Amino acid sequence: MFSDSTVHDGFEISPRFRQMITERVERLERDANQDEAQVALLESGDHIRRQMRLVAVQRAEALRMRLFLDRARTRLPRPLIAL
Repeated sequence: MFSDSTVHDGFEISPRFRQMITERVERLERDANQDEAQVALLESGDHIRRQMRLVAVQRAEALRMRLFLDRARTRLPRPLIAL
């Protein structure tokens, strides 16, 4: 078993990268909700299945990215003045 501290050792991302991934997760979740709402307008069973597969993939990718963010520490910004 890994302790919580070993999961985070040496794994850091920049604040800018974290923000970019967070925005992507929000977009994926929003798109998944919109695509799922479109299912009510579809008539073809095949089209409905493809649409629901799209929604599932969008949500899975958002979850994968959220787990990535949960495991990563945010790197502290570099000092502006040399010490």
